[in-house]
Amino acid sequence: MNKAELALKISEKLNIAKKQAEDFVEAFDDIVTNTLVNDGEVTIAGFGTFSARVRRGRAGVNPQNPTEKIQIPSVKVPKFKAGKSLKDALKGKTAKPATAPAPETPVAPAI
Repeated sequence: MNKAELALKISEKLNIAKKQAEDFVEAFDDIVTNTLVNDGEVTIAGFGTFSARVRRGRAGVNPQNPTEKIQIPSVKVPKFKAGKSLKDALKGKTAKPATAPAPETPVAPAI
């Protein structure tokens, strides 16, 4: 799903104009990005946490000349940690499955 599809789904779900939903998605993107740039963290209870981490610099190999070593500098990268509700939904604990689960086959005990 891309930004346009997300905005369309939001507009349908909330019964608002598509333009308002696009503005909402854009505002959310801007707020999260600016917060992470300023070393903040965005937590949405049950969904997850957006944060920024610094990836340490390290020694690497030049792909154009494998015998040459290069130094890769430290860089700030985005990180997302899923919340409990999201994890449970993906595991099928809270979300209703589309079809009934297949019955489990009993496993014979090892002798």
